[in-house]
Amino acid sequence: MSFNIGLSGLRAATKDLNVTGNNIANAGTAGFKQSRAEFSDVYAASVLGTGKNQQGSGVLLSNVSQLFNQGNINYTQNALDLAINGNGFFQVSNNGAISYSRAGYFGTDREGFIVDNFGYNLQGYGTDANDQLQTGQVSNLQIKTASQDPKPTSKIEQSFNLNSTNNPPVNAPFSAADPTTYNSSTSTNIYDTQGNAHTFTQYFVKSGPNEWQMNTLIDGAHPHAGKSNQAAIEAAKAVGATPASILGSALAALENPSDFRTKVDAAVTPMLSATPTPSNDDIVAAIARVGASTPITLDLSFDSAGKIKPITGIFDPNAGGTANADQFWQLGQDGTISLRAGQWTPATLNNGKPPVPVANGALASNTGMTLDMRTATQFASAFAVNAVSQDGYTTGELAGIEIDDTGMIFARYTNGQSKVQGQVILADFANVQGLTPVGKTQWVQSLASGEPVINPGRTGTLGAIQAGALEDSNVELSDQLVNLIVAQRNYQANAKTIETESAITQTIINLR
Repeated sequence: MSFNIGLSGLRAATKDLNVTGNNIANAGTAGFKQSRAEFSDVYAASVLGTGKNQQGSGVLLSNVSQLFNQGNINYTQNALDLAINGNGFFQVSNNGAISYSRAGYFGTDREGFIVDNFGYNLQGYGTDANDQLQTGQVSNLQIKTASQDPKPTSKIEQSFNLNSTNNPPVNAPFSAADPTTYNSSTSTNIYDTQGNAHTFTQYFVKSGPNEWQMNTLIDGAHPHAGKSNQAAIEAAKAVGATPASILGSALAALENPSDFRTKVDAAVTPMLSATPTPSNDDIVAAIARVGASTPITLDLSFDSAGKIKPITGIFDPNAGGTANADQFWQLGQDGTISLRAGQWTPATLNNGKPPVPVANGALASNTGMTLDMRTATQFASAFAVNAVSQDGYTTGELAGIEIDDTGMIFARYTNGQSKVQGQVILADFANVQGLTPVGKTQWVQSLASGEPVINPGRTGTLGAIQAGALEDSNVELSDQLVNLIVAQRNYQANAKTIETESAITQTIINLR
């Protein structure tokens, strides 16, 4: 019997050494959870029972449990390295076979899918074709590296103050090239459907007590100047072009009737009968000058407290009727105003000397462009723009990835925009000790673990996701080295038990 007891002790000490050695070997393995050998004593059983002072029969390895306490968080500066600070596991898929891990070595494959260092796909909530997060639909997470499409400007928000102590300008009429014809000005970049940037400039002219006129030019010209300039330039290139044919093409490109068309006609038609006869280039330049000197206007009024009054005198769709070509501004139900859809032809400056805006083939937002100036004031202080924002942007290339502590994945683009590309999910179990380790710092679900509870980070009892970091092994080397010494002594002591039993047996054999 003593031989078997000592042998069981040797086996137990060997298994303890194996467990401790495995812990030490994985002291540098990210996401590794140390194991602990758990032993039970053994007693023989009989049909009629045993006495109260039964002699033991040795030791048995009852379980090797893993300790899922938190490891240290080590920051790596790699955006796709992930660590969990708290409860939970990353869920990964190997062609549909689901496993769970705390090791956050993630990167992307050639198709942009987020994978670990074994090529298993990280699971989470993806996005649809409209970049909307599909919450509840678990799938392989993917980083979309395609360029971000541009967005035309559909809303501008401004907060500014006009100086109430200003006097009306000394010179008139308004000219953007003559600062003495206006009091203040400000510019904002806006975008068309192709992502081209345009300069939206407002010139404020005081017209009387609490009364102002806002003159607006886009790219330094009337919103439709690109049409007339483009038509004139193309007509001038035609064989047999004449000043009259150039003017006719420019007028045909504009709505009839319209105030801008009338001004082009009135300014250029007298040139056709002038002596000497103007050249084709003179006509093209004259048409461009009319565009540069013809803003669209809007009257602004302020009350005695310096607050802007509701804007009137513009097209109100709620009042019925149809807008005409000269009604550029439209009143919104909330008090904002909009540059009506179709009332701006995006243009780009050509290579002329001087350059003039010509239609670039792009369009403005099909919903128009809302201008929110409801917070504008007129106080006795210098003109200042306190805040300005607009919602358009040009095309952008992927510049980087950011992941917040809930696992939300944001793609940053070179145009300053960002969009959601998915959300990492975490899984937790009622009994994490019941998970089955399968190697590669991964576990799989078992009957003892129960079903996984899946949620984003920081939900319920789940921990926070730390991007750019890895969770170190939770092995404490000093403890393991002490365990190693204890296991070694146990082995030696059990070997001594066998040696002693052997000596006793030999003594008995030698009796004569």
